[in-house]
Amino acid sequence: MLLNEQQSPRKRPRLTVRLADGADDVRRAQKLRYNVFGEEMGAKLASAHLGLDVDDYDALCDHLIVEDPASGMVVGTYRMLPPAAARRAPSLYSEHEFDLSRLANIREHLIECGRSCVHKDFRTGAVITLLWSGLADYVQQQGGAYLAGCASVSLVDGGHQAVSLYRQIEAQHLAPAEWRVFPHLALPLDQVQDDATPAPMPPLIKGYLRAGAFVGGEPAWDPDFNCADFFMLLPMAKLNQRYNQHFVA
Repeated sequence: MLLNEQQSPRKRPRLTVRLADGADDVRRAQKLRYNVFGEEMGAKLASAHLGLDVDDYDALCDHLIVEDPASGMVVGTYRMLPPAAARRAPSLYSEHEFDLSRLANIREHLIECGRSCVHKDFRTGAVITLLWSGLADYVQQQGGAYLAGCASVSLVDGGHQAVSLYRQIEAQHLAPAEWRVFPHLALPLDQVQDDATPAPMPPLIKGYLRAGAFVGGEPAWDPDFNCADFFMLLPMAKLNQRYNQHFVA
């Protein structure tokens, strides 16, 4: 199913976004994830010997892919766990990192998304825009009331960017107390010296916040992926009108 496309001035499609259709599409997404998480970020992946990033949630999830028709490459991906599939899982993926007990009353209406990544040669914003467009269409089609998931920030700089981002976020974008989540392994915020210059906001987190999302609380530390994970929660009713017109067909 083709969800959206980005066209050149001559109306020729450049990038397209759609749901993965079959095992081959999913493997192509897993290959991109391996390239980004395993090779670039140095994540410890159990499936590294396959040259893929694979886990038990892949079979339960729907996968969004952005393709470059000129090369046939998958250049962006996201995966989504809708409520019906979540009921067959032992837990939400985010529960490996966060206590989500305060979200119990909205779980049945929540679509969890994650494993978002973009090929290093296509990080200009266009791929993130298409992923957001496809994600908004997907949530609408599934009838989800909430979108949630982890947005990762690399710790290759010793955690300075992650701490700076949290300091920028905590004043205006933290979730209300009834939707607050708690990391099982918290990033030691007070042990990292925060640079006085605010760190740039990653496109994915910026997109969430502009759309009206909350940050659930302090970030979790994921040693295997060498990153800090921010739990993002977007009530679809809060999606601001500009984003609603831009992303939802």
